[in-house]
Amino acid sequence: MHLVQSMAYVGETPWHGLGNQLSPKQPIEVWAKQAGMDWNIESAEVRFVAGVTSATGSLGSIHAFPEQRVLYRSDTKEPLSVVSSRYQIVQPSEILEFYRDLTEVGGFELETAGVLKGGRKLWALARTGQSVSLKGRDEVNGYLLLATACDGTLATTAQFTSVRVVCNNTLAIAIGDNTGAVKVPHRSQFDAQAVKCQLGIAISSWDGFMARMKALAECKVSDTVAETFFQRVLTYPASGQNTPAPTTNDSAIKAAHALYAGRGRGATLPSASGTAWGLVNSVTEFVDHQRRARSHDHRRDAAWFGAGATLKQKAWDEAMKLVA
Repeated sequence: MHLVQSMAYVGETPWHGLGNQLSPKQPIEVWAKQAGMDWNIESAEVRFVAGVTSATGSLGSIHAFPEQRVLYRSDTKEPLSVVSSRYQIVQPSEILEFYRDLTEVGGFELETAGVLKGGRKLWALARTGQSVSLKGRDEVNGYLLLATACDGTLATTAQFTSVRVVCNNTLAIAIGDNTGAVKVPHRSQFDAQAVKCQLGIAISSWDGFMARMKALAECKVSDTVAETFFQRVLTYPASGQNTPAPTTNDSAIKAAHALYAGRGRGATLPSASGTAWGLVNSVTEFVDHQRRARSHDHRRDAAWFGAGATLKQKAWDEAMKLVA
């Protein structure tokens, strides 16, 4: 079962083998059509039927619930979610329009865009043009991800992220106080220009991120340090009555360790072999490509926006302690 409803991409076929391939530098309008984002989110008052009696076949009377609205697709009329009347909608077109000036004059290139969960989640990912080559030709490229959801699972989020070419692992660029991301809750109006101004501070975060990647690639670690790293990252905190004590995920540790020890893509490159950078990438590869999930799409959703993203951030933080 695929969460991906529709998407378009440039370059290599994406993780799930779905989507419409585009040639580079297509206009935003072509992206909208090919990514399945050429529709609007409509809003209507929630109504309910009171006094239905099956015995008499009476239909009852229709009443409105003014505090709540139902969101639905303009093309298929499929319902998306029920939200409060204060909810601010972000349209599919706004996600792509965000990139118009960035692609036309800013040197950015859209690489993927699409619709998840029938339209409840929307995203676009563009290369920023920033790149670094770590020792042994280990290339990492900078990207800007913009995503939103209309089912309460995600604020509209603009996030600088990185993709390691050799294994296609993703890692959010979060420097210090998390300047790599701007989140706009749905109770606020989404102002694309204001978000870009806030991100302006973060464009320089690539330089800081690059310096940290290089430091991790230079940092040799012992087997004992590696073992401790995996234990710390893949031990989950207590979460209430069901798990009153921290839980160590032994199968995850074993899988990540195997990736680190040479099984991972790019694990034998000089930048990653026996280094803190190798430790980080063993966790990102585990999260992006191996972590147990109902489908590839559920795994990618978690790797970008959910528990997987949190795990990757934890791995980064633990690795940074090794070079402090």
